[in-house]
Amino acid sequence: MDTTPAAWLRERPSLTGSAPALHPESVPDDPLALFLNWITAAAEAGVAEPHVATLATVDADGVPDARTLILKDVDERGWAFAGTRSSAKGRQLAANPAAALNFWWQPVLRAVRVRGPVVEAPAGESAADLAARSATARAGVVDGDWALWRIVPSRIEFWQGSVDRRHTRIVYAREGDRWLRSWSGGEGARRSADEEEHA
Repeated sequence: MDTTPAAWLRERPSLTGSAPALHPESVPDDPLALFLNWITAAAEAGVAEPHVATLATVDADGVPDARTLILKDVDERGWAFAGTRSSAKGRQLAANPAAALNFWWQPVLRAVRVRGPVVEAPAGESAADLAARSATARAGVVDGDWALWRIVPSRIEFWQGSVDRRHTRIVYAREGDRWLRSWSGGEGARRSADEEEHA
């Protein structure tokens, strides 16, 4: 490196992907439907391993931790991931059963953030997830140590980048048994500006 880390980092290109068209009227009321649409579109656009995400947890001392893992399932019950209870992740979830997931799909300039309380799946589901792994992946897992967890989202943010930095954020916040949705930036911001200009 012939320069300072800060200068070198500043010189790196960012937002080099190509974002799909995104219009407010195309956004569903259900965040699960939008997530399935986005992850499928990411895969179809050639994003490698779109089911990979960063999981953030907090330990017993309140110190955050993060690691990369694979999303196992997603449905109305939550976003599922797995691991051993004896791992740092398992111990942290036992102490503080809440987490956040972050997906980043660079080629399409999209990210999704999911956060909320974490619940452990029934033992049968955890056992079935372990059984579905390869023999190599099962090796060394002690009986009863494998767990499948789900983040039950309280907030989901869909982010789409823009080279003009007017990024779009679609936020779903849970209120009781329904979702409240808000939109900021992107076409929504341009429409608001146009409306004010012509008011």
